[in-house]
Amino acid sequence: MSLAMVGISHRTAPLDVRERFVVDAGESAEALRQLAATGCGEAVLVSTCNRTELYMCVAHDHPDAPALGARFLSDHARMAEQDADRYLYTLHDEAAVEHLFRVVSSLDSLVIGEAQIQGQVKSAYERAAATEGGFSVGPVLARLFESALKVGGQVRHDTRLGTGAASIPSAAIELARKIFGNLKGRRALVLGAGEMSELTVECLRGEGVERVLVSNRTAARAEEVAARLGAVAVPFEHMPATLADVDILVSATAAPHPVITKAVIEQAQVAARKQPLLVLDIALPRDVEPEVGDQPNVFLYDIDDLSQVVEGTLERRRSEVSVAEHIIRDGVRDFWQWYRGRNVVPTIRDLRGWAEQVRETETRRALQSLQHLSEKDRGQVEALTRQLFAKLLHAPTTRLREAAAEGRDSHVLEVARYLFDLDDKARRNGAGSEDTRKAK
Repeated sequence: MSLAMVGISHRTAPLDVRERFVVDAGESAEALRQLAATGCGEAVLVSTCNRTELYMCVAHDHPDAPALGARFLSDHARMAEQDADRYLYTLHDEAAVEHLFRVVSSLDSLVIGEAQIQGQVKSAYERAAATEGGFSVGPVLARLFESALKVGGQVRHDTRLGTGAASIPSAAIELARKIFGNLKGRRALVLGAGEMSELTVECLRGEGVERVLVSNRTAARAEEVAARLGAVAVPFEHMPATLADVDILVSATAAPHPVITKAVIEQAQVAARKQPLLVLDIALPRDVEPEVGDQPNVFLYDIDDLSQVVEGTLERRRSEVSVAEHIIRDGVRDFWQWYRGRNVVPTIRDLRGWAEQVRETETRRALQSLQHLSEKDRGQVEALTRQLFAKLLHAPTTRLREAAAEGRDSHVLEVARYLFDLDDKARRNGAGSEDTRKAK
C-alpha cells in the first residue's frame, strides 16, 4: 500500500477557484462512494473554504489512483483537467503524512494557529468512517487521521499558537467579547460575501452566535455563503431594517464608497435601542462613515484598530512555530515507523508460523520416544522448545522491524523470505518440516 494526497488550497488558488472545489458535508458520502467505484482504496475528503484535499491509501498495483483523485476533483469543480492542474498539488507517502499533520496543527492555515481546522478535519474523518459499509476508512487512514488529530491536540496544548486573535475577523470577535461578554444568544449581520466575510461568519458561528445573517449586493453569492456556513441570507435592500434587530454588524464589502452611513444608522433607530450596536468595519476602502461612531449606542472599530490587535498576536504565534514543528516531526516519525512496520508483518507471521510448525512436529516426535518421562518432565521439554523458539526468532523479528523503520525493508524482506524458503509452495502445503529434518 502507498499513501497519496491530491488537493487545492489558499496557497495555490484564489477564492473564486477554491469555492468551485468545495464539497459540502452533505455531498461527501456520495463523493466517497464515487471514489470507491474507481478503485482508489481508502479515502478521506477534507473540504473547507480554504482547502479541498483528498487523502488516499492505495494498492501498489493501482499507481494511477492520485490521477483518478485529481480527475474526480476536476469533475466536481466542473473544470477541465488541464485547467485544474494549474491549482492542484499531489504529495506521496511521508510528504503526504507531514502535510496532514501540518494542516491539523494549523501551520498550513491562512492564519497560523486558527482553531477551526482541527474540528473540520475531525468531522471529515468521522464522515468518511461513517459512510455506508465503512469502506472509505481502513486501518491505515484510521491510524493516520487519529495520529494527526493527536498531534494537533498536542500542538495546541504545548504551544501558544492558538493564543489571542490572529486574523482581522478573529480580532473583531475578540472585541465583541469585550463588549458583550459571552456571544451566545447574540445576533450578527455580515455585509459582503468574500473571504473576510466567510472567515467572520465561521468565527461568529464558532462563538455560538445565535443567528448570523449575510447580505451582499449579489444575492446569489450571499445565499451560497449562507447555505454553506449555516447562516441566513438577507436581501441587500433589507439591510437597514435588519440593523434594528442585530447586536453586531461586520462589514467587509468591496464597495468603493461607504455603505453604512449616518443616515442608515438613524434609519435603523439604533439610538433608541436598549442594547448597543457594535460596528466592525474590516473593509478597505472603509465601508462605514467615521461619523457613525459618534452616534449614541454605537461602538465603531475600523481595520486599523483591529490590525494592532492582530500584529501583537502574530508575533507571539510565530515564535511558537519551531516548537510545533518539532512536535509534528516526532508525530510523523512515529506514524511512519508504524506504517513501514506493517510491511514486515506478513513475513514475520510466515516465519513464526513455519518455525512453530517445526517446533511442534519435532517436539511431538521427541516426546513419542521419551514415553518414560513424567508429565512434569514432558512439560519441561515443551517449555524448553518454546523458549528456544522465542530466543531464536527474537533477533530476526527485531531486525525486520528495524529494517522497516529505516526504509530498508524491501531488500531485507526479500533476503529473509529466500533464506527461510518462505515462498516455497511445498512449505505452504505443509511439507516443509520434512525438508527441515533432512537439512538438519
